[in-house]
Amino acid sequence: MGRFQYAVGMTPAEEGGFVVSCRDLPQLVTQGEDLEHALTEAADAMDEVFAAYMQGGLVLPAPSKPRKGEHVVSPPAETMAKAALYVAMKDAGITKVQLARRLGVDEKEVRRLLDPHYGSKLPRIAQAVEALGRRLVIGLEAS
Repeated sequence: MGRFQYAVGMTPAEEGGFVVSCRDLPQLVTQGEDLEHALTEAADAMDEVFAAYMQGGLVLPAPSKPRKGEHVVSPPAETMAKAALYVAMKDAGITKVQLARRLGVDEKEVRRLLDPHYGSKLPRIAQAVEALGRRLVIGLEAS
């Protein structure tokens, strides 16, 4: 999995605005007053869904191609970096303790690197990803 961009569907809500859902992340259900607000709320909800997957040790599902009428949403950038580390660890079959040994740090630091609610520095996340034989790549796209 290289990108964490998921298609979301918008359904008009009875009270106005939109209800947002995601085929690939069924736990993601939120709403917004208008399209822009709904997409912002979807990114925030995706952040929480990613946290639940990572804290539960679950595999993040691969994103499906968007269907007609769907919008593509990603979680916040820091969450994507932490998710990349999480996926790299899963792919390598390495534990937090083993990664901590490779990095020469306490296991608590690796737990913080994987905690979406903890403010980690991007260079430290990138260093952890590199210790797993991967490279963290940041891109720029039009919004």
